[in-house]
Amino acid sequence: MLSIYPIVEGHGEVAATPILLRRFAHEVFEEYEFNVLAPYRLPKGRMDARPHLENAVTLARRKLSQYDGIHAILILRDADDDCPGRDAPALLARAEEIARPVPVSVVFAKSEYESWFLAAIHSLRSDRRIAGDAEAPTNPESIRGAKEHLQRYCMIAGATYSPTVDQPALTDTFSFEEARQACPSFDKLWRDLDRLFQQEA
Repeated sequence: MLSIYPIVEGHGEVAATPILLRRFAHEVFEEYEFNVLAPYRLPKGRMDARPHLENAVTLARRKLSQYDGIHAILILRDADDDCPGRDAPALLARAEEIARPVPVSVVFAKSEYESWFLAAIHSLRSDRRIAGDAEAPTNPESIRGAKEHLQRYCMIAGATYSPTVDQPALTDTFSFEEARQACPSFDKLWRDLDRLFQQEA
């Protein structure tokens, strides 16, 4: 059985990431014997500063060691204005140094986790106060302020987007295929999880 320990940036991801991973396990990889541990929240500023990430990875290894089977660590954060191609490999190298031999995946959602919702907005119409005629932007990953765009242009009038409430709920229903087609960062998450799950093959 595969056990994954997520390290995430925001309060919304703490609730949403287990839902996201369970959907991948069951819907994409058809892996029903799967364990996702409670995510560890590490804000971006602390994640970038030593030794906070290193301490979180050390904790992850200790928590995972309590479970039999295959282990993995997923680090998920928003890119915001960062360059994933430059910054994600540096973060991965730091994490791998501590985690080895446990495999690690680092995924920067570009620009934000909510960019994936924007890409898959057709699948979310009339769900969680998303407008029935909501349209996906041409390049959802180019929008800086995806949460605000989602609230202003995709939700019904007067609705307010709450990461801690809406992010897990929308994670439970958005189309993975639509997000993958429009968001290279979501495609990277898909490919990284495929690699982690294939450890058991």
